Amino acid sequence: MVEAVQGAGVVVTGAGGGIGAALARRFAAEGARVVVNDLDADRAKAVAEEIGGTAVPGDASAIVDEARDALGGTVDVYCANAGVASGGSEAAGEDVWALAWDVNVMAHVRAAHALLPGWLERGSGRFVSTVSAAGLLTMIGAAPYSVTKHGAYAFAEWLSLTYRHRGIKVHAICPQGVRTDMLTGSGSAGDLVLAPTAIEPEAVADALFAGIEEDRFLILPHPEVAGYYQARAADPDRWLGNMNHLQRKWEAAR
Repeated sequence: MVEAVQGAGVVVTGAGGGIGAALARRFAAEGARVVVNDLDADRAKAVAEEIGGTAVPGDASAIVDEARDALGGTVDVYCANAGVASGGSEAAGEDVWALAWDVNVMAHVRAAHALLPGWLERGSGRFVSTVSAAGLLTMIGAAPYSVTKHGAYAFAEWLSLTYRHRGIKVHAICPQGVRTDMLTGSGSAGDLVLAPTAIEPEAVADALFAGIEEDRFLILPHPEVAGYYQARAADPDRWLGNMNHLQRKWEAAR
């Protein structure tokens, strides 16, 4: 059992399935009191009933107060997991870009804005951001997703460097392919890039809990992402050339 989460009040957004459900189950198994959030009320309720938690369905941007009340007044851990996998290029519609920005970035900002005053006053709190390896690297065929996941990572990084001396813990989870509905919906680009090394959602939860025990900011369920990240920083042009090769391979396959 991870002592840091035993008895903690935990909120997991987008927890009706996939990574969110796996996180909710793991927190509950570790002795936490869990609020399960999802836009789909039935799915949120099903997971909550399974783990003995509380369902608080609705828009992830606006459930902090209700979730806090459901947990008896205090949120100890907030998992900003809800996301949208918006594909397309620069030509994607303004509505697609706006939704990706709102869910993948601004929902995290709004949650932090609601939580931080209380956390800073008491000197503790844990913010978990489900980002994606796309936030460290990129993803072919998915400009809105890649750009906003970069934003989600940047915000998590900013939170950590700004408040860590005041007791705030931040973790950024950056997996590659995970066997979820999101991967299924990623189309041929996902089949090419993500599916061959895809892992189960439970492996993401395992990686997070290892990171919590080690007090690590960056959580890499696919350890090889660290090497890709280093290569990108060390020689951006070579890395971009390799990614463009992958882009051309995808275009040819289509």
